[in-house]
Amino acid sequence: MIPKTIIEKQLTALSASLAPIREEIFLWAEQNIFLKWGVLSRSKFCCLECAHVWKPSCADTCAKFTTCPACAGKLKMMPYNQVHFKETEYFAVVETCAGFQVVRMVIAHKHMKKNFTPTYFHKEVMQHWINSKGEVRTLALSTNVFSSTLDAWKFYSLLEIKPKDFIRNAKYYINPFKVYPQMKTLPILKRNGFKTSVYDIAPHLLFASLLSDPISETLLKSRQLNLLQYYLCASRQNIRRNWQAVKTVIRNGYKISDVQIWEDYLELLRYFNKDLSCALYVCPDNLHEAHDHFVKKKRELFRKKKLQDLRLEIEKAQKRYASDKKRFFGLLFTEKDLSISVIENVRDFMTEGDDLHHCVFTNEYYDRKDSLILSAKMGGESLETIEISLSRMEVLQCRGMKNKPSRHHRDILRLISENLHQIRERMKKKKKKTKKELA
Repeated sequence: MIPKTIIEKQLTALSASLAPIREEIFLWAEQNIFLKWGVLSRSKFCCLECAHVWKPSCADTCAKFTTCPACAGKLKMMPYNQVHFKETEYFAVVETCAGFQVVRMVIAHKHMKKNFTPTYFHKEVMQHWINSKGEVRTLALSTNVFSSTLDAWKFYSLLEIKPKDFIRNAKYYINPFKVYPQMKTLPILKRNGFKTSVYDIAPHLLFASLLSDPISETLLKSRQLNLLQYYLCASRQNIRRNWQAVKTVIRNGYKISDVQIWEDYLELLRYFNKDLSCALYVCPDNLHEAHDHFVKKKRELFRKKKLQDLRLEIEKAQKRYASDKKRFFGLLFTEKDLSISVIENVRDFMTEGDDLHHCVFTNEYYDRKDSLILSAKMGGESLETIEISLSRMEVLQCRGMKNKPSRHHRDILRLISENLHQIRERMKKKKKKTKKELA
């Protein structure tokens, strides 16, 4: 994009004046952001870090990790044997320039081959420029729009200014694996509570929020780091709505173990008209037990007092639910005995909540427009309930019995990730039909 406004021309000129990232930073990245890998080839261990090859004393010693006798590195074993291996990570360098906070994003590739030491490639792909008001403008390399990956950077292109709506692009939310520890930050950031750590939050998101949003500043200064991470990183959160309860948490120094469960718990407290400024309710000793208690209480209330009304509500809700989500009905992902399917009936939401003792029905997840709810089953028994964001196409929650992961949790997440494209295709078909109807 050609810079047109005064600020765009200023940032383009300032970006060109930045010094290249130093070699010592690249060396730090090579030593700190990558794993050390090993591979078992022809009954021999090959260290992909120092190229040492040795034969194990026992064939059963091949585990997930082993130690190289030459470089003493703890090697993670490759699950497969091939000639070339590659690992990719991002890291960030934090600087200041002309009153702006600058976050420089660098992609790093580690190329490995048996019997050779690894080689590295580093390239700065993005710069976030943040002013003292928390406004962010970004410069980035071009990407291959026909690629199936998000970050197919054209390394031969130049950093160019992006429009303001670039904030809606998924590339904007890339979170570096590590940040170079020698950071230069604006004095106002230190005043607003920032010290030395970004707490696994993308630096530009943290800095922009600290400069523009008093909620982030309050959460950071009160050391409510779980709430801060959830507030800035979760695609669906209600920290502002629950601010009265958050203040109660801060006053009592209460640490929330699972913020998603805590917010669901607050919805239950609201349903029963409990005081959200009362620490007895807001700061339970055992969050999961308190959550389950009110879920059970609400479920019993539904069954005892409103059984007939509940039937009518389910019928009305089924019509709304079918109208919103009918295009996803019939989706089924299977792998061996594991099957994941879209929940097609509101009554099944109640069954799912009863079987797994969670709040997918009592908190009316079927009415969430942006959410698609699926059920993972094995042998006809429910294992976990999955909530997917349709706008961001990501898994928001995946919870089993009493909101805890089942022993098949990883397989379920992997199977969902491998089949997200099918959900995306159903959404595209709906859009095409809508366009034809309008035409």
